Amino acid sequence: MNAQGGEMTGDSRAALLAALALQAEWGADEALLETPPDRAAASRPASPAPAAPSAPGTVVRLPTAPSAPGAASLAELRAALEAFDQCALKRTATQLVFADGAEDARIMIIGEAPGGEEDRIGRPFVGPAGQLLDKMLGSIGLDRGTVRIVNVVPWRPPGNRTPSDTEIAQCLPFLHRHIALVRPERLVLLGAVAVRALIGGKDGITRLRGKWREVTIEGLDQTLRALPTYHPAYLLRQPAAKRLAWADLLELRRECVESRILRDADMRNSQDITKS
Repeated sequence: MNAQGGEMTGDSRAALLAALALQAEWGADEALLETPPDRAAASRPASPAPAAPSAPGTVVRLPTAPSAPGAASLAELRAALEAFDQCALKRTATQLVFADGAEDARIMIIGEAPGGEEDRIGRPFVGPAGQLLDKMLGSIGLDRGTVRIVNVVPWRPPGNRTPSDTEIAQCLPFLHRHIALVRPERLVLLGAVAVRALIGGKDGITRLRGKWREVTIEGLDQTLRALPTYHPAYLLRQPAAKRLAWADLLELRRECVESRILRDADMRNSQDITKS
């Protein structure tokens, strides 16, 4: 029976099941209201509605927390994340996975979220995807000592699922502050989640990869150039895409040298990752 007392058709039953599955994915666990409640809403001001999609190359912001943390150092930012309780991922993760690499890096690598190995060890990109990332950086003469590596979300999602828009929005002010404190000269966005968080819009990683975009970061007075490319975890599943990622790495190398972000001598000879 439907809400009006009539018989439920096959199509309406399928639509209802799809709606229930979507609510379960969003975290609804009680059938008390027509829509799942936001249990954190009582402890924070209402977030503004997300902006409508804009032209390619502009920033489309996800709804964010009330304000970015005012940490004056990376140590203070880490302490602020440790004390932050509005993101439910913190309650299911083993520990915070903050960052790795140089605190004054000129290049910042931004991934999606920690996986199982990262959650256990407490450092980003230490599992199989991290090993490939090390090879990718090494292929153009970089390493963890010359870049800064972070994730959009610093806690592991259960089952390594993709972070939700709400979880991304809750963590995004901390990511902006992290970028503002490091003050890199270029960003590398690994995968669709990083692109969605910092660039927005409807275009996927396949269309955006390899093309520099300008992104606005709160706390910086100028936009930053960001290069989207495939996430190493995707490359492990789709080795054929390594040739495209290799082209993106060469573009990063060219940009760094021509813009004098790094000297050619600082970036050792390139080594084709498609052969690894």
